[in-house]
Amino acid sequence: MTAPLVTVFGSLHYDIMVEAPDRPRKGETVTGRAWQPKCGGKGGNQAISAARAGVRSAMIGAVGDDDFGRALVDNLARCGVDSRFVRVAPGAGSGMSVAIFDAGGDYGAVIVSGSNLTLGEKDAAIEMVAQTAVLLLQNEVPEAANIAAARAVRRHGGRVVLNAAPARKLSGELMALTDIVIVNAIEAEFLAGIAVVDTLEGAVEAARMLIDFYPAAIVTAGGEGVAYCGRDGEAFAMAAIPVKVVSTHGAGDEFVGAFAAGLARGHQVEAALAAANAAAALLVATPEREREAI
Repeated sequence: MTAPLVTVFGSLHYDIMVEAPDRPRKGETVTGRAWQPKCGGKGGNQAISAARAGVRSAMIGAVGDDDFGRALVDNLARCGVDSRFVRVAPGAGSGMSVAIFDAGGDYGAVIVSGSNLTLGEKDAAIEMVAQTAVLLLQNEVPEAANIAAARAVRRHGGRVVLNAAPARKLSGELMALTDIVIVNAIEAEFLAGIAVVDTLEGAVEAARMLIDFYPAAIVTAGGEGVAYCGRDGEAFAMAAIPVKVVSTHGAGDEFVGAFAAGLARGHQVEAALAAANAAAALLVATPEREREAI
């Protein structure tokens, strides 16, 4: 097949979504209103987002031999993602998370990585790597596995986009293999080692700081917008599309997947970011139960 391919190398989590009036403080019990299951993980979410944006999307990951794992793989296939390279990890449970949403649509979550931590070099040595136009990585799997995948894709001429979330210290080797890093204000602050104000102006300044470490940087500022800066001198900020927010869950992953889809098609960065902005705005304005219809 010759159509552009986005390959996501990363995590799959089975999410338990809890609706509550507020998130509990330490030692507090809060009475929730409802709960529902959802297939997620940053990797899985981004692969589905890329597929929804209309490009060929493949997922490389690992699940447990359990009901959660089977549901995760079935969901990828149902959403148009090539799931042939999601393997079952013997003796490991599937990754899962619990996310608690407050009345304002914001959330906090706890993840248990499980089978995602079994990813390694052997998972990067597959046929899809040679076809990959854009590789998406995140920080929910071991860094050695990310490095192996990035090396393989770069060897075949593909581009590497790292969504450096959750924030953690990264090796110089992974940084050198990354073409574009995508972070929010909190993650930018961790990576750049400076205080970052969660505004569009703060995102611009953080993106400028990050190109000391990466060829190009994208810093998102939630409802304010997004900033881009590259070592080639290109730099700009883009305001968010104003919408009524129903839930922010998954907005970052939707943005990243849609951006990768634009890059894979050969779009310029600004056009790819505009499409990603629009995709994230549509998602946050859509109730969780209606998102599969987007």
